[in-house]
Amino acid sequence: MNGLQVNQLTLRVVDRVLIADLTQMFAPGEMWCIAGPNGAGKTTLIAALAGLSKAASGAISLDGKVLGEWRSNDLARRRALMPQATHDAFSATVLDTVMLNRFPHLSGWGWESDADRAAAHWALQTLSLAAFASRDVLSLSGGERQRVALAATLCQDAPLLLLDEPLAHLDLHHQIDCLEALSGWIGSKPRSVIFSCHDLNLARRFATHALLLDGAGHAHAGPVRDVLTPERASAAFGYPLTLIQQDGHEALVPVMRSTSP
Repeated sequence: MNGLQVNQLTLRVVDRVLIADLTQMFAPGEMWCIAGPNGAGKTTLIAALAGLSKAASGAISLDGKVLGEWRSNDLARRRALMPQATHDAFSATVLDTVMLNRFPHLSGWGWESDADRAAAHWALQTLSLAAFASRDVLSLSGGERQRVALAATLCQDAPLLLLDEPLAHLDLHHQIDCLEALSGWIGSKPRSVIFSCHDLNLARRFATHALLLDGAGHAHAGPVRDVLTPERASAAFGYPLTLIQQDGHEALVPVMRSTSP
């Protein structure tokens, strides 16, 4: 697998350029965090990488083939997208909800196979949701539903995951659990994850690479600790940050501005 290649991609919203001439390779085995302030283009970029933007499809290639040339079912077996918001329109068990993402693998009459059910149970187990399998998805909290959405994305069994704010609504414990699960998922086969995230410290801990957007067309890309530096993060977010180091641990924290007259 060649991975996801972006060539001179420019994304605009009305007359504002969010990303200008981005060229970047996202290779198997890498875990990328897309970071930046609100409105910088994180969701717009993930949608483009997923092939949902016709205007951008010619600038993005997957395994050497531009996104616009992929058949939808083939593309769904190669990459899975978790959108920022999911809405459950009807009552269903958690297991059935997760199994919906097996649609690219169904054949014949479209009945689920033992392999499809095994994939769904594995995804629930991976995210510590096995006990929720028979629960009605409409009865879940926002954080529980978010984990179910991530389990459904894993269940799709695509080697490239595109996740838009997968940690939203999760407490710190489940944020770390999900990131550890994704790290382990990458390590078992030639897979890759691209996710957006507002927590720079979790990104520095778990991601291998980062793409930092400033919303004005500029982007920094590379190994996560080379990109999410105090200087670059301060410039992108418009607020001074500093790096604290203690006992082998690091954390980016805001610099408290003086309130004295």
